[in-house]
Amino acid sequence: MNSFGRIFRVHIFGESHGESVGLCIDGCPAGLPLKVDDFLPDIERRKGGTQKVTTPRQESDLPIFKSGIFNDTTTGAPITILFENNNTRSGDYQKQRSVPRPGHADFVAHEKFGGYEDYRGGGHFSGRLTVALVAAGVIAKKILATKSIGITAEILEIGGEQDLEKGLQKAIDAKDSIGGIVECRSANLPLGLGEPFFDSAESLLSHAAFAIPAVKGIEFGTGFAAARMFGSDHNDALENMSGKTRTNHAGGIVGGISNGNELVFRIAVKPTSSTPKIQHTLNWETGVTEDFSVKGRHDLCIALRVPVVLEAVTAFVLCDLMLLEQRISRIL
Repeated sequence: MNSFGRIFRVHIFGESHGESVGLCIDGCPAGLPLKVDDFLPDIERRKGGTQKVTTPRQESDLPIFKSGIFNDTTTGAPITILFENNNTRSGDYQKQRSVPRPGHADFVAHEKFGGYEDYRGGGHFSGRLTVALVAAGVIAKKILATKSIGITAEILEIGGEQDLEKGLQKAIDAKDSIGGIVECRSANLPLGLGEPFFDSAESLLSHAAFAIPAVKGIEFGTGFAAARMFGSDHNDALENMSGKTRTNHAGGIVGGISNGNELVFRIAVKPTSSTPKIQHTLNWETGVTEDFSVKGRHDLCIALRVPVVLEAVTAFVLCDLMLLEQRISRIL
């Protein structure tokens, strides 16, 4: 549903044009220093309107603590944080209610929830809710930092171009949206996180990564290129009892379990579904397919805003695994 994790459990809520979006975290260790200022750098990285070809929608996104934090420190009780929605233009969506936007969840949401869904700005399906994921990630990264575990993500390419400006220019020239590839790395992970099969580290990271809107693919280590290699080339030779290997084609996970090497994986981010290009879609009131162009404020390249969100979901997956393995105490 809208929750993830077994001990460090993250729940997100809200709609894009509702009063607020937010999160509740159960299982956060007590004793973690936490202030509003801790959230600002990552929230700023996620914001639209601050990068080329991103949405001009501006929200202050100052976290409002409602529970679980006392005297600037986590208490061990559930943490609830709100982010108010103040810069909405719902009229853009009222006009196109009966015309589902291609690539968006408009149609499936309408059918699944019988027309009762909040359709404004994509409602609960909106990328607006990634601010809640980022906030959860801020807390998880602070917890992981107590064990010297770091997480970084960066854009590798946009529109097939490693020169990111060149990739963005392709979208601008075409007056269309464009996708990209984002890579995430985590250093200093201990050996032994994850389980075989359904609770493998890859399974859990993939589960969380696909909670990021627009993610359509994932690969670990050498990934899909491994299908073109010989086994003797792909196998990582073990060098010592810490798990260190000569190469890292596995991306830090073998048999579903972290092997002591750097975690490395990449995600594919599709082009933003909202594009100014003329498209075709069904008008469900008239039953006629008609020309359609998305109005409103949207990103031409959503991948620009994804790295900090990918860091966040990676952080709370790893935090949950560390707590499950009792590598992190419930009191810090």
